[in-house]
Amino acid sequence: MSHKRIPKRKAAIAVGGVVALGAAAILLPNANASQDGASDGVAAAPKTLKAGDASDLATRLAGTLGDAYAGAWYDGEDKQLVVNVVRGENTMALKVRSAGAEVRWVDNSMTELEAGAGTLKSEATIPGTSWAVDPRTNKILVTADSTVTGDKWDQLESTVENLGSGMATLKKSAGTFRTFASGGDAIFAGGARCSLGFNVTAGDGSPAFLTAGHCAAAGDQWSDQQGGEPIATVDQALFPGAGDFALLTYDDPATEAPSEVNVGGQTVPIVQAAEATVGQQVFRMGSTTGLADGQVLGLNATVNYPEGTVTGLIQTDVCAEPGDSGGSLFTQDGLAIGLTSGGSGDCTVGGETFFQPVTTALEAVGATLGAGGAGAGGQAGGQEQGAGQDAGDGEAGADDQAGAGDQAGAGDQAGAGDQADGQDAGTGQDGAGGQDGTGTGSGRHSGQDSGLSRTH
Repeated sequence: MSHKRIPKRKAAIAVGGVVALGAAAILLPNANASQDGASDGVAAAPKTLKAGDASDLATRLAGTLGDAYAGAWYDGEDKQLVVNVVRGENTMALKVRSAGAEVRWVDNSMTELEAGAGTLKSEATIPGTSWAVDPRTNKILVTADSTVTGDKWDQLESTVENLGSGMATLKKSAGTFRTFASGGDAIFAGGARCSLGFNVTAGDGSPAFLTAGHCAAAGDQWSDQQGGEPIATVDQALFPGAGDFALLTYDDPATEAPSEVNVGGQTVPIVQAAEATVGQQVFRMGSTTGLADGQVLGLNATVNYPEGTVTGLIQTDVCAEPGDSGGSLFTQDGLAIGLTSGGSGDCTVGGETFFQPVTTALEAVGATLGAGGAGAGGQAGGQEQGAGQDAGDGEAGADDQAGAGDQAGAGDQAGAGDQADGQDAGTGQDGAGGQDGTGTGSGRHSGQDSGLSRTH
């Protein structure tokens, strides 16, 4: 753990000191993107935007365009927002261009894609499957892990085919979807290890932090050392159901909980919570594998874990392994994006990894993060923009972010070979059942779909 146990203890974010060198080399200071598009006129070229500003613009345009909106993604190479507009909606396309985004004509509306996802939910909720809308292909991306075989595969394949041509793509993953809790180091309870996500301020003003909800099944009290004295207690948790998050309050009310991510000896300041954007570059910090980076692939993803179905997640190609659960997903600009939930694969072969959106978790538990705090709807720091305005430059730079020169290698990281997989458990199981060293828990933290559970 990076936080020191001193009389007025400081609690650092995203514990663990093993950093992947490739990701750390990317996480360096960079200049703000220019806003060089014309500010008026429908013929204006798309503006160059930072990813966080592109996310804000996409949210505004989604509300403006209505049924003509069919998703958006961030083009990291050109630093532009690309917005899907249903063919024939010429007036709405003009609004997109005047706001500074690029228009892409598509056939499938968001309503049609969401209806397809609803069909998958009702007809193909099979452990080891996931789906999310992919705006870059204007289709639903359906993934099946290695446990989906035989009749289960036939059922999934038939459901996808019945959605109609051009509505969905189906791919097979070599790994197994699982939550990433494990035994080891970082934050501990009941023999389980997870990762601290983001320090926050609870609704009553006390210092607290977010982590994965499935971690809470291992116990109420968590320590920063294996077998050590507890430092935090579970206050609220949800898993499975409409999220995978937990709020833990520090037992010592004098704990200082800075809004930053420790990436292995140095820290990245976290300035606010933000929504993810498809195509956005993101970084994940976890206690097993340290720092890794990748891209957002899909939003509002549904994942059918052995323990039950979780909805509303962010799908990425960032790797993770057991013990990384609950760890922080963030951007180079210091935006808090997500909490590690689970996925397939590892940091040797890669795979899919899913994250709980931070904005949703903050709103659900009534906590705030960053200067002034940002919940699901209000971004901190006075950076809200009007529709069509150029994105602001109020976000924190990366001047204090870590280089990679002295970071430890990852050769001794824990493998995932002892993780349970291939289970066909129903949705009612305890939050982290099946994971070695995690224990079954009592189920009182699972929350299900009925809302947040409380332990005190």
